[in-house]
This record gives sequence, structure tokens and C-alpha cells, in this order.
Amino acid sequence: MVTNIPKLNLKIGYKFKDLKLLERALTHSSTVNKSEDNDRLEFLGDRVLGLVIAKKLYLEFPDSKTGDLAQRFNYLVKSETLAKIAETISLGNFILISQSEEKTGGRYKSAILADACEALIAAIYLDGGISNAEKFINSFWADLIFEKELSIKDSKSALQEWSHANLGITPEYSEISSSGPSHNPKFLMEVILPGFDKFTGSGDTKRKAQQMAAKKLLDYLKKNRICRKKKK
Repeated sequence: MVTNIPKLNLKIGYKFKDLKLLERALTHSSTVNKSEDNDRLEFLGDRVLGLVIAKKLYLEFPDSKTGDLAQRFNYLVKSETLAKIAETISLGNFILISQSEEKTGGRYKSAILADACEALIAAIYLDGGISNAEKFINSFWADLIFEKELSIKDSKSALQEWSHANLGITPEYSEISSSGPSHNPKFLMEVILPGFDKFTGSGDTKRKAQQMAAKKLLDYLKKNRICRKKKK
């Protein structure tokens, strides 16, 4: 059972009517049967978050091109950003996980935090409607939405732009291996760019592993001063 619910309500700015819904949103798959964890709520929360963020960007940046909006959108809904929001509200302190997962620091793993944050968004939506879900998202994502464009460009996007400008191709990513249980996976990915060595990255999601691989290749390009070609 989730403890100190009043404290959580205060942190998120919303008071749940259906406490069972809140508890399910915070229940990790390591503790119960698959039908009782927060996986389905996570699925719904991802869509609710996407809709609210897309609407916010559309209204706040009327002169931006769709490519710029998409880049900002991808940053705002990615798992790393969700994990940061979860840390802001100390969501890890309220998540229900197994003892074995607790021993490995699962309560504060970014993937678990991100999933719980999406599930929480879905729970707010189901319990209080889209207006309350939108209020929660706009409140905790407010500062991130208006960050400068250069600060939100992730490694994959930056590498893709460099590759398009210099080589006219898009980097490819390949999964080398995956290990660990379903609730705590580990992925090893490599980035493939013709003419360069392959760089690998690891993470608890494929996206994070790809980001790490892309960052290593970008660091190599910067270190060796392999700069963007000048336009003729």
C-alpha cells in the first residue's frame, strides 16, 4: 500500500478520489502479477502526455516549423525527461517494488521512475479528467518547454544533423545484446556510420543506449575536429 498519500497529493498538486488507481500507478511489475502493475497505465500516460505537450507547443510557438516542434517534443516526452520530473516530486519514495528490486536501487532507476511518471499522468487523467492531467503536466514541464533550442538537442539528433550535412545519410543503430529481467533490462547498442569506427552505448532502454553510442561518436568527431563541411 502506498504510504503518506497526503504528502504525495501535495507534491503533485492533485488529490485522488480513487486511491486504488493511484496505488496501481505506483506499482512496479516486480511486485505483482502483470495484470496488476502500472504497465497499462504507463501506455495511456504516454499518449496523454504526448497530446498535452503537442498542444502546448502548438500554442506557444506559432512561428516554429514542424521540425523544430518535433525536436522539442521529443525532448519533452523522452524517458530521461520523465525521470527528471519524477525526481522533482520524489516519486521514487512512493513506488511499490519488490525487495529484490529495492536492494539493487530500483526505486531510483531512471527507467522505473519514467514509467511511474507516465502511469501517474494516466491515473490523474482517469481520476480527474484531461483538465487535471493538463494542469499537472503544464506545471511540471513549464520550465523545460521554454528551454533554449540548443540545450534540448539530444545526441542522436545532433549526430543525424551532422551526418546529413556531411555525408548525406542517416546513422543506423543496431542492437548488440540485451540482458536482465523484463522489469530491469540492459541494452547494448551500436551506431553505424560508414567511414567511421562503430561506437557502442548501454542503458536500461534502447533509446538511452542509442543516445550513449551517438554521444561517443559525437565526442570523437569533436576531439578529432572533424567539422561540418563548408557550403559552396
